Amino acid sequence: MQFQRAFSGAPWESKIGYCRAIRAGDHIYVTGTAAVDEKGNAYAPGNGYAQARRCLEIVERALRELGAERTSVVRTRMFVTDISRWAEYGRAHQEFFGANPPATTMVEVKSLIDPAMLVEIEVDAVPSE
Repeated sequence: MQFQRAFSGAPWESKIGYCRAIRAGDHIYVTGTAAVDEKGNAYAPGNGYAQARRCLEIVERALRELGAERTSVVRTRMFVTDISRWAEYGRAHQEFFGANPPATTMVEVKSLIDPAMLVEIEVDAVPSE
């Protein structure tokens, strides 16, 4: 089986030893993706909607690098620090996937790697080729 990896350059990738996404045959797995700016800082602190959108933009970049599109996504997992803000994260998710909604899970977690981060999104995709 062939493996292809995509890296985003996030500082945690090299410190922890992981890649943003990996393609294993006809499956793509995108690691938990938090909202960071180009310098690796938390993006839009306090704004759940903007952070969720940013997570999905980073995910989309990794998918494209591995030959897939957002329409290939079959499952998402959203880890959020405040489940009462579900509508903010959900709105971004719905807008991003539109008519191609994947199976999804949203769970509340105690915290993420940076306290300013409100959401982290993990994705599985199966490109149709």
